[in-house]
Amino acid sequence: MLSLQEISDRMEISDLLSRYSHAIDFQDWDALDEVFTPDAIIDYSETGGAKGSYAEIKAWLPGALGRFPRYQHMVATTKLDLDGDTAGSRSILFNPMVYQGEGKPEQVFFIGLWYRDRLVRTDKGWRIAERYEEMGYSYNTPDMPPVASLDGAAA
Repeated sequence: MLSLQEISDRMEISDLLSRYSHAIDFQDWDALDEVFTPDAIIDYSETGGAKGSYAEIKAWLPGALGRFPRYQHMVATTKLDLDGDTAGSRSILFNPMVYQGEGKPEQVFFIGLWYRDRLVRTDKGWRIAERYEEMGYSYNTPDMPPVASLDGAAA
């Protein structure tokens, strides 16, 4: 039987994961300040993205996602392991995206992956301290130029 604290923690972490999706999908980059710890490490490299500190990734995201006119991040079926003020989680992400190459029609493609997170309870609530994006599959992925790395060069 879950304690009231465990129920609260699970609900707060579920809300945290939803806040991430909304911040990304509505390009509200500053809202990510309430998702990640200031010293968080984020690794999107397995799926073709960048790896770096929260500040580096926050600055990188607008350019990396700016080439897609529409996308959604749907997080589901989170496996959560609570341990006091820390937690580990593994969540499915289903990510439909739209891309339009120069002179080409829009193309919808899908990415399925897992977020592997280390979460910490802070004085401002639960935050992600580490995020690793683990590739699952992609479908109908268009030919695209590589995304820029953290230093602005093509990855």
